[in-house]
Amino acid sequence: MTRLETVGEIEELARAQADRPASLIAQFGADEPLPLDAGVSLSPFQIAYMTYGELNADKSNAVLICHALTGDQHAASANPVTGKPGWWSLMVGPGRPIDTERYFVICPNVLGGCMGTTGPASIDPATGNPYGLDLPVITVRDMVQAQAMLIDRLGIDQVLCVIGGSMGGMQVLQWAASYPERVFAAVPIACAARHSSQNIAFHEVGRQAVMADPNWLGGKYAELGGSPRKGLAVARMAAHITYLSDEALHRKFGRQLQDRAKLAFGFDADFQVESYLRHQGMTFVDRFDANAYLYMTRAMDYFDLAKDYDGVLANAFAGTKTRFCIVSFTSDWLFPTSENRTIVHALNAAAANVSFVEIETDRGHDSFLLDEPEMFETVAGFLSAAARRKGIT
Repeated sequence: MTRLETVGEIEELARAQADRPASLIAQFGADEPLPLDAGVSLSPFQIAYMTYGELNADKSNAVLICHALTGDQHAASANPVTGKPGWWSLMVGPGRPIDTERYFVICPNVLGGCMGTTGPASIDPATGNPYGLDLPVITVRDMVQAQAMLIDRLGIDQVLCVIGGSMGGMQVLQWAASYPERVFAAVPIACAARHSSQNIAFHEVGRQAVMADPNWLGGKYAELGGSPRKGLAVARMAAHITYLSDEALHRKFGRQLQDRAKLAFGFDADFQVESYLRHQGMTFVDRFDANAYLYMTRAMDYFDLAKDYDGVLANAFAGTKTRFCIVSFTSDWLFPTSENRTIVHALNAAAANVSFVEIETDRGHDSFLLDEPEMFETVAGFLSAAARRKGIT
């Protein structure tokens, strides 16, 4: 099998996931439209999701996991496109911090994604072609509202906990603000209450890289047989740098050369770090849709929780009974501890029940996806305490 054949087969498999995912599906017909922040309604639509563990008799042990920008519903199960383990398999499973022998875990693919929930790669029933850019722009609040419809469909009145990192953390905050009575506990990790101008700038670089690829074809590449692989790979490379830290990059690569004893005096990958980024870019395009990347980054850019509450973040949590645990990492410069402290201060101003943990690590923003024992202990302890308060054994 040649590399070209492999790429073609992987692309076909990945595109199939957009409408026929290897997971559970909740379908919502024309009689259940989803009103979007863009001022229009979406119908019909579907949500792809995975569950782990068993829902108890009184449906009180549900934990909702919200994934990050490039994540999906396969938090603790093999990705059907890449075959790699679930992106949070260190956190979720029997005996793990989110113990599937105790909790019923739900992880949906977000609205606008590319793994089975309606997104730009999904077929538009009005045309028979992929939506592309005809799909309305999606916001974090739209994602959460769709998830609430899924939770309704599952017959769950209140989730024990909503948890997620990065864009997942934004969803957690939106859940707590929009549906406080439905969230007993919340764990936003490595996130912020609004996207900073610096982060918007990084996202714009990525979007422009995608749209500058001639194979993007105005967003109609799936319909016209194109594939903006190079543009999406560059976008991923630029973003991946922001997920790491200078210390982590130096420790792992330094200025070591890649498969050579001296500089080649050319523009191939002389340095190991260059080769690493190229690998990250090319493996990413095998599993992710370019238009979905545009939609996901835009949703993060638009997120500004205080804006909907007279510009006062504390107002978003007024009167809340939800218990919060905010987690940040010392080397995260994408969503620094100062941004997380802003959330803590707002919760304190709202007289909310909140704890805060800053974890010392040099691994950067991606720490929430890695083997961080202090994070595991924090999540396990917080969840267990919440479960005891609800009488869950």
